Amino acid sequence: ELDMDQNNGNTADHHQWRVFSTPSGIQKEDIIGQDIFELDMDQNIVVPPQTPNLRPSACTPLWYVVYKHRPNVQCVIHTHSMNAQMATLLDPTEQSTTLRISHLEMLKGVGNHAYDDILEVPIIDNRPSEDLLADQLEAVLLQYPKSNAVLVRRHGLFVWGDSWEQAKTQCESFDYLFESAIKMKSLGLDPGAIPQHGSYRENTTTKKRPLEDKDTNTTETKKPKTVIEGTGFNNASDSNNQKDMELTQTTIPMLPRHSKILLLDIEGCTTSISSVKDVMFPYVVQHIDAYVERMVADDIKSLSTALEKDVNGISEDKVKIECMMALTNDKCLSKGVAACVKKMVEYDIKASGLKTLQGHMWDYGFQSGELKGHVYSDMLRLLQWCQANKISVHIYSSGSVKAQKLLFGHSLDGDLTPFLTSHFDTVNAGNKKDASSYRNIAFALGVDPSEITFVSDAEAELVAAREAGIGHVVMSVRPGNAKLTDVGREFPIVHSLMQLCGV
Repeated sequence: ELDMDQNNGNTADHHQWRVFSTPSGIQKEDIIGQDIFELDMDQNIVVPPQTPNLRPSACTPLWYVVYKHRPNVQCVIHTHSMNAQMATLLDPTEQSTTLRISHLEMLKGVGNHAYDDILEVPIIDNRPSEDLLADQLEAVLLQYPKSNAVLVRRHGLFVWGDSWEQAKTQCESFDYLFESAIKMKSLGLDPGAIPQHGSYRENTTTKKRPLEDKDTNTTETKKPKTVIEGTGFNNASDSNNQKDMELTQTTIPMLPRHSKILLLDIEGCTTSISSVKDVMFPYVVQHIDAYVERMVADDIKSLSTALEKDVNGISEDKVKIECMMALTNDKCLSKGVAACVKKMVEYDIKASGLKTLQGHMWDYGFQSGELKGHVYSDMLRLLQWCQANKISVHIYSSGSVKAQKLLFGHSLDGDLTPFLTSHFDTVNAGNKKDASSYRNIAFALGVDPSEITFVSDAEAELVAAREAGIGHVVMSVRPGNAKLTDVGREFPIVHSLMQLCGV
C-alpha cells in the first residue's frame, strides 16, 4: 500500500498538507487515479475517490504516526513481502525487538548507513488489524529516531522516504537485505555479526570507525601491525592458539574436520514435528478401519499378536490397560485391532509392531500421492554439501526404516534417498533412549562411536548417545520443538543443519 503527502507551499504548517492514500481491498496493479483518497492532516477525507464503494486503507492511522514523528517524510510504503515476513522469524523465540544486519554492501541503499555500520530495524508484534499497530509504531519511532523502516512480525514492512523515489529505493534495498539475512541464517551465519575475516580493515591511529572497539580504560600501548608495502595486507605471524581450537562440550562440530559420519534424527531435526504429528499420524487413524477391512484373516491375526506384544511393553499401567481393552473388547478382531491402533497413536506409543503397520500404510499414501514428506529447506543443501565433501549421512528414527525411506523418497524436495547411506530404527538398532543402541549403530557402520556426529531434538536421546561415547552430540532447535531444559543446553545447539558444514 502506498501513501503520500504533499505540501501546498507552507513547509512550516503541516495542516496545509494533503495526504494521498491507496484504497483497501483492491489489486494495487489495477489502481488508477480515480481510486485515490485525498485527506487532510487531521485524517479527514477532503476528496473521496471517484470510483464508488472504496474503503480507506486500514493503515491510515499509521501514515499519520510516521508523518508526525518524521516531518520530512513525503511517502510511506507498506508491503507484505515474504522476505520481510520471514526476516521477523529469524529469532525462533519471536522475542527480538530488532533485526540486526551488518557488513553488506546494500546497507548503503537504506539511508544513513555505510557497508560496515550495524543496521537495526525495529520489530513490533502483529495485531488483528493494522490500525491497532499505531501505539507500537509510535513507540519504536521515538525509541529509534534514525529508523526509516519498521518490521511487523509475521506480517510485513513499513518503510518511508523524503520522496516516493527514495521510499521505493529503500523498500527494494530493505527487501534485498532481508533476503540476504534469511539466506545467511540458513547457512549458519549471523547477519548482524561483524566478520572476523574477509573484510578490509584500515590500521589508523587518528581515526576510528564508529563500529570499532573503544577501550578507554587501558594505558597499554599497542604495537602497530606491520603492513606489506603496497598491498594493504597485515604481515602478522601466526599465533599459537591451539587451545582456542579445542572443542568444548558446547562447541558446534564442523564436518568433515571433526567427523565424516553424520547420524540424523528425523522429527524436529530434518522434518518438522507438526508434519508428522498433524499429517502422517492422522492419516493412519483416518484410514486404519478401511485398511484392516482389506486384510485377510491370517494377516489380521498376525497384526493383533504384534500389537499385543507392543502393549505389554508399555510401562505406564493406565495406558497399557486402555490399549489392551481396545484390542480385546470387541469380538470382531479387525475392529479391536483398529481401536488399539487409534489408542496407541493417541498416546504416542513408539513400538515396533505399530511402527511396521504405519510404515505399510504410509507406503500406500506416498505411492498414491496423498502424502508428501516434509523436510526443512536446509536438508537438501546439507546432503549435497556432505556428498561433495565425502561425508556419509545416516538416519536413526523411531519410525521404521520403511517409513523413513518413504518420507525421504517422496519428499517435497524430491527423492533424497540417494544421498543417504543407511537407515536405523528401533528394530535394527534399539530404543533411542538406550546407550546400547548407539553402540549397535557404530558397530554396524564399522567405526568407533567417537567418529560419529549425532543430531537430535530429544534430550534423552542425546544423553544416551553421549553415554555411548558418540563423538559429537548436537541439539537441533526448530520452531515447534519441545522447550529446552538445562539438560538440553549442555549440548551444542544448531538452528540449521548447515551450521555443521565446515572445512
